[in-house]
Amino acid sequence: MRTKVTLVLLLLNVALLAVILYARREWRADQDLARLSRRVLGNEVIGINSLEITSSGSDRKILLERASETAPWELKSPVNWPANDHAVRRIIHELEFLEPQTSFPVDGLEKNNQSLADYGLSPPRLTLAFTRPARTSGEADVVTRLQIGDPAKIGDRLYILSPDEKTVHVVKRKLADTLVVGMEELRTDTLFTIPVFELRSLGLQNASPAPRVRLRREGNRWSFEAPIIARASKADAERVVAELNTLRALDFLTDAPVSDTGLDRPSLRVTIEGNSRRETLLLGKPFPLDPAAKLDPAKPAAFFYARMEDRPQVFITSIPDGEDGLLDTLRRAQETLRDTRILDFDPAAVTAVSLAAPGQPEPLVLRRDDSAPGSTSAVEWRIERPAGAPALPAETKIVSNLLQRLSLLTATPHTPKTSAFLRDAPSDAEVEGYGFNLPQREITLTFAGNASPITLQLGVSGGTGGTVQARVVGQPFIYAVAPDTLNALPVAPNVYRERTLREFSEGARITGLTLLDNDAPEAPLVAFTLADNQTWTDALADQSEPRRAAVQALLAGLAPLRAKQFVNDTFTETTWVDGKRTPWKYTLKATVAQAGAAQNTDITLHIAPRSGGGAQLAGSREIGVVFALEQPVLDALWTLTYTARDPGPPAPMPAPSPSPAPAQAP
Repeated sequence: MRTKVTLVLLLLNVALLAVILYARREWRADQDLARLSRRVLGNEVIGINSLEITSSGSDRKILLERASETAPWELKSPVNWPANDHAVRRIIHELEFLEPQTSFPVDGLEKNNQSLADYGLSPPRLTLAFTRPARTSGEADVVTRLQIGDPAKIGDRLYILSPDEKTVHVVKRKLADTLVVGMEELRTDTLFTIPVFELRSLGLQNASPAPRVRLRREGNRWSFEAPIIARASKADAERVVAELNTLRALDFLTDAPVSDTGLDRPSLRVTIEGNSRRETLLLGKPFPLDPAAKLDPAKPAAFFYARMEDRPQVFITSIPDGEDGLLDTLRRAQETLRDTRILDFDPAAVTAVSLAAPGQPEPLVLRRDDSAPGSTSAVEWRIERPAGAPALPAETKIVSNLLQRLSLLTATPHTPKTSAFLRDAPSDAEVEGYGFNLPQREITLTFAGNASPITLQLGVSGGTGGTVQARVVGQPFIYAVAPDTLNALPVAPNVYRERTLREFSEGARITGLTLLDNDAPEAPLVAFTLADNQTWTDALADQSEPRRAAVQALLAGLAPLRAKQFVNDTFTETTWVDGKRTPWKYTLKATVAQAGAAQNTDITLHIAPRSGGGAQLAGSREIGVVFALEQPVLDALWTLTYTARDPGPPAPMPAPSPSPAPAQAP
């Protein structure tokens, strides 16, 4: 019995919920219908394609039009200019949702001894006429006229006359506020509307006889198409377009003669092209400013008469002036928008680098070896040697720095008042004058695949003490470069040689260390041999802290052994120290126990006396090289070889004894 009652109650609840939902939907539909029926305007506001606002007592009207529902709004009167789409849509929105607070018929006014003039509707303060296309072709557009009168005496309300002129409505004043706006709010003040991401080309034409400049974008690359074919700076070109998009029309002129504005012969023509559209700004003569006008000295600007090419309306605009300002950039676009990078390549794609200099019998060749034994993820480079000698390993980091330096090599003016782009079409005499008949550097980059090699030449004008210039073989351009460019591109093989001379295999460790003074080999400066299972910490426990730290630094400097720089690629029994041929002063021996090997390996280094400038050389007969030691090893050797003879700081001077007091006169 209880189950049946529960089911019945459940069914009743479901039925009640369905009734409530249905009734609520009907109620909402009735509410929406009632709200629509109360609105002043109906279908008249659907698809509006023109708006005309006229003020009482004035023959000036504001006319806004658009070609279609998707086309932008245009301001046709009092000036021909793009409209502020947001402001126009706000007016249309107010018309669509215009609801009366109360209404009364016009034919009842006479009974109360009133007329439309009492409400500001005869004549109206404002008249708004708007049109929408006819529903069928061949019919005239539907014109609707709305007359707006005075504000109501009570409340923030307004009187309007219905389009059929039979009813006076009292509505909120917000409609009048959207209509009573200046032309400045109904028009857009921007000149260019093509965004940077849509841009396809930029054209500039200064007054004759200046050449026409044209840049084109292909993907992420910008290039000059006229007056030369060259790379353009992507960052600078897009910065110029972004600054052009910030230009504004400051004021409109309706009666300025063309001859006074100079727009019949523009001083500058700027054209930007986007997707199937183009916009061109014409600048005429400078606009004369009032001497009392207050300008910001921190933001110098030049004022011009101007107009857009497809519009007759003349206006005034200002362009940032001064050094590196937009106006200066546009005037000198052929130089200011050039890509200052001399070489355009990907360092990762280079497979070989050839460096040649006068006096060198053969070029220095660095070749990439991706399949070198032991190579993992790092690219290995090798230094090719003549006469069939085996190649030397090159320091990957140094070669990478060389390629990075070449990829970032930029044109740099020799003086602040000269150009970094010296010649775009040099004569043979100019090529010789800039030192390219005998270039100081000739660097050739070879690439993987079928890419053509690139050869860079660096010349010095006026002998070795002149300026440095650069050019790419096959291109006519000559660039000025920084004077230290030659020093940054050395041709010596030892500069690029792999700095790691010896590495220990996994599990190997040093078990013995001896440092001898060759003048007194019977008294070793350092002599340690590890016992079985002994560590260096245990072996050095009885040493002073400075010596313990020095020996640990020496051990770390031997595994692996690295050179700070190379002096000679062959071992010699003597070496240069402070300009003199000097025999080796010290001998450093280390015993290395290899994991799993029956015999130990001995390492011997010959070390020169420390020379001026904080340098100390070492040589290895096994490796066949003389090199400069790295700073940690150099400091450790100083502690182990010179500290014992260091007298230390001078003893403090004894305090002067006080002078005896003078005797008193009797």
